[in-house]
Amino acid sequence: MVMQYRTNLGKSTFANRGMGLENDINETNKYYLDYDIALIYKKPTPIGIKKTNYKNGTLEGYFKEQSTLDYNGIYKGHYVDFDAKETTSKTSFPLSNLHEHQYKHIKSVIRHRGISFLIIYINDEIYLLDGELIISFIENNDRKSIPYDYIKNNGTKIELKVNPVLDYIKALDKLIKERNLWKRIKKAN
Repeated sequence: MVMQYRTNLGKSTFANRGMGLENDINETNKYYLDYDIALIYKKPTPIGIKKTNYKNGTLEGYFKEQSTLDYNGIYKGHYVDFDAKETTSKTSFPLSNLHEHQYKHIKSVIRHRGISFLIIYINDEIYLLDGELIISFIENNDRKSIPYDYIKNNGTKIELKVNPVLDYIKALDKLIKERNLWKRIKKAN
């Protein structure tokens, strides 16, 4: 069965881009919680209320602080922290989609031995790209984007399913297995 990914690309605004992907991740995380597979939560965005109009029910607000990545939790004893990103570009993932404070946060999570990654929707495909690879790419290249081929060759493709829709745990298992292998190799040397 071929599944068409339901995305809001092409009809989204700048503010709500990525919401189709995020909705699927939220649905998947609920499945993981219901079946005791993982505890992954979407972090609330810290918002302050500036002004309230009770007559017409409107609020005026502001972001209290910069958000880090959208999701965090625990899986098999590992701290996990990640974000969902979408791009309409067919050739690359623009690094302008990854804000400086998010880049620093990914580095910090990794420094504290957590697992950080991006789930990227590009070319009607979805990939999990390890935060360590993202950091290495940024620090060793002058490019303003990560090429699609780099994502395809270094990321793990996430296949769509019926339930959960976006089963990224298999890609996360692969990432954990690869990290454990590198730890054993480093320890042996």
